[in-house]
Amino acid sequence: MDISGAIFKINSIQTGEGKNGTWQKQEFIIETDEQFPKKVCLQIWGDKTGILKSLKEGDKVNVSFNAESREFNGKWYTDLRAWKIDKISDSSSGDGMGEIPEHALPSPDAPPMDDLPF
Repeated sequence: MDISGAIFKINSIQTGEGKNGTWQKQEFIIETDEQFPKKVCLQIWGDKTGILKSLKEGDKVNVSFNAESREFNGKWYTDLRAWKIDKISDSSSGDGMGEIPEHALPSPDAPPMDDLPF
């Protein structure tokens, strides 16, 4: 499953000991870009927590995750475990036109380009 939105909050890393050894997870909240925005809390586990170090609140991302529910003492708990986070580049200036890469612009001292075939 995928979800897109802006990172609303990144919580601190949580660690602990389990029967399989040490574990770590980090929760983060995404706010969707819908008519009625929703906040969704996702988790990322293990070494993948490093992905969040390069992101900050407000960054637009697309998150791939697995949803899994489990029962404990008659109650159900659902985890949204992220396994891939892609930052969405925000190169649009709001007018529908993207920015022109700097290397595509002629230098100020370049000769005029009058080599049109007509």
